Amino acid sequence: MTVQINSNYLEKYAKDYAAKVSERFFSSRQFMTGQDIVQLTNSTQVNFFVIKRLFELWQDELGKLKSNPFFDYRDVAVHEALTQFMNVLSRRIKVERSHLQPLLESAVVQSIILATDPVGYYQSEVTKAPSGKVNDYLRENRKYYKWHDKAVTFLIDKAGFGHDDSAYTRAISANYQVIKDSLESVNLLLATFGDILPFNLDAYLEKSAKDEKLIERIEVLEPRSSFFEKIEENPIPSIKEHSEPVVEKDPVPLVVETPPMKSIGTSGKLNVNELKSKFASESYKGMKGKAIGELSESLAINQRFMFTKELFDGNADLLRHALKLIDGSPSFEEAINLVNTRYVAELGWDTDSEALIEFLQLIYRRFAD
Repeated sequence: MTVQINSNYLEKYAKDYAAKVSERFFSSRQFMTGQDIVQLTNSTQVNFFVIKRLFELWQDELGKLKSNPFFDYRDVAVHEALTQFMNVLSRRIKVERSHLQPLLESAVVQSIILATDPVGYYQSEVTKAPSGKVNDYLRENRKYYKWHDKAVTFLIDKAGFGHDDSAYTRAISANYQVIKDSLESVNLLLATFGDILPFNLDAYLEKSAKDEKLIERIEVLEPRSSFFEKIEENPIPSIKEHSEPVVEKDPVPLVVETPPMKSIGTSGKLNVNELKSKFASESYKGMKGKAIGELSESLAINQRFMFTKELFDGNADLLRHALKLIDGSPSFEEAINLVNTRYVAELGWDTDSEALIEFLQLIYRRFAD
């Protein structure tokens, strides 16, 4: 299913939501602690995506310490002391408003994308894992996945380490088809934003079937050891009332056959002159009638998810490489020739798809005078 999303609405909503939450909390306090963040909003997933980002920054700090070439960080005593120091540090989270608000904006965007497109979100998570360590990455981050987590957690400790990213992404997509009828309603998930700022799903999804999905909520234990390690998953029953018991279906095996690539002929190639005429004469939502900078820096997070899923077979690295090549093109004409040569036929693109039209609009704006 192709989902056309309103990126302008999403970004504005996230900014307004984060501002309201920050104003409410920091009106009486100067700093926010880790436990404050865990209980910050009624949207559990938003809270834990903020924590997830703090965990990533915490790991970055550890990596910087270990990168110093003048000390032996492999020494047992040094390792133990460093671990103790990092664990103490993790329990002393202290965030000011100016630093919290951008983290919260990003967490809101990610949560909404996860609620409405769990397959795309979790496939993008797979691409973030170090090479050959998808299982480790998912296991380490599973405590932060609170919505639609069954779409991905079935892979953990069952997939082994011999599969490449594409095997994981195909398995996530196939497993979702099996379990989607047991998942919580997207409307129910997004309703958790309502106490701060109601989210208008119709304004966000310009054309979409609204699938049924699942939410599992959690309890949070008191921090000991490392704050990040002690965020555990204790599921609370679904918030639906009087619902029938859900019969669990066996997860789909990891090895999933790749669907055949759609074949298109020369008539499916993009016509540069038609595209220029089309984009120059019509007013498109989101184009704003002005040029943008490099595509690799200009795409919103939701656009990256959509293009990765709809155009680049779930491969975020392929999208990044394509953006780099397009940015290096000298003109719109050369950029479209590149797209025709490298991607249209090779990836079986439907030249009338909404995702491709939006992608081409951005390329046009990239080279607008």
